[in-house]
Amino acid sequence: MNFLDAYLAEFDHEMKTTRSLLEIVPPDSTDWKPHPKASSLGFLATHLANLPSWLAMIFAAPDFDANPGGKPARVPYESVERALQMFDENVAKAREALTSATPDVLGEPWSLKSNGATVFTMPRAVVLRTFVMNHLIHHRGQLSVYLRALDVKLPSIYGPTADTP
Repeated sequence: MNFLDAYLAEFDHEMKTTRSLLEIVPPDSTDWKPHPKASSLGFLATHLANLPSWLAMIFAAPDFDANPGGKPARVPYESVERALQMFDENVAKAREALTSATPDVLGEPWSLKSNGATVFTMPRAVVLRTFVMNHLIHHRGQLSVYLRALDVKLPSIYGPTADTP
């Protein structure tokens, strides 16, 4: 099995799990934060809904500037339905990019920039693993902690939770 096939199988699994958490974000708690320095629940959910779009972007161009003009673009949280719609659209585009990619592009360099300055440059395969998948799993873990703190019953993630049989 090549890297893209293995990554696609993992991608499908992780996206299903991520969607199950986005589905249970309580609409009346989206401004909640566990700490004043933390992101809000709504921002975190929107960030997770948008993260899969980065995968298609990585194959579309050799770099991306996350803060053009020095200010990051932030999509406001609207609703569970809108977050799921964005997530599903982004997952579909990401999946299409993955199934269309060829192994030869995985070794090509890709750069993340901020206000024109290069933050990092790594081979696309490494960026897929770290900047997309690990990043998404990290924030999904944060979301599960937020939801637990709000006493929301958690679905299975990598096996049963205290709320699943």
